[in-house]
Amino acid sequence: MVDAMQRRSAPLRDAPEAEANGHRGQSALTQLRAWLAQRALPPSTRLPPERELAELLGVSRGDLRKALAIMERQGELWRHVGKGTFIGARPMAELSSVAAIAAATNPAEVMRARLAVEPELAREAALHATSEDIEEMKRCVAGARSAETWRQYENWDNRLHRAIASASQNALLLALFDTLNAVRRAVVWGRLRDEDPHPPFDHHSFAEHAAIVEAIEERDLAAAATCMRLHLETVQALLIPGVRQQGG
Repeated sequence: MVDAMQRRSAPLRDAPEAEANGHRGQSALTQLRAWLAQRALPPSTRLPPERELAELLGVSRGDLRKALAIMERQGELWRHVGKGTFIGARPMAELSSVAAIAAATNPAEVMRARLAVEPELAREAALHATSEDIEEMKRCVAGARSAETWRQYENWDNRLHRAIASASQNALLLALFDTLNAVRRAVVWGRLRDEDPHPPFDHHSFAEHAAIVEAIEERDLAAAATCMRLHLETVQALLIPGVRQQGG
């Protein structure tokens, strides 16, 4: 009976300690932000080493590390192993290679990025595509339909999406697409395919790709963007089960 009562009372004794730890962690975060605000340090300024900074703030190194982790998650500072902790968001130079970006992201983020970028590329393509651009898109659609292997299909699929990006006639948007596409291909995707060696005759992308190209050819900007978004939402739902499909 005594042991049972002791077990029941243990959480009551631990609760004040946990609460105190939480207060100390919050205090360290508040003091760190106040210290930074007083100095108005420019981006990329390196902070003092943890031991020195903890002494300056009058907090433990453990509480300081928790505060630094929170601020890093919120994009207020970034850390480089072996170099230190720096003010501001992590510069793109730190993510300059496709491999580095791929290592820092995941399939869900890639799909959100595609949904943010590619519908607008389709809209721009509907406005600026030349007849040669549209013929290339049609070749890609036909090639994907006749693909005898998944690899062939993927090559035509990649070629179509790049043809749409190129048809935007915007070098900066095309460079952005190329980076995004390279990261997409570097990220390891879970395959949801069955044992068929090639896409089924009724693969969802066939009709979706055709609808995108048709909207671009008809110069229907809104329809081109909508068709691309619906296509990518279908891809998202298939590649990442559990993601709620929006609008379609």
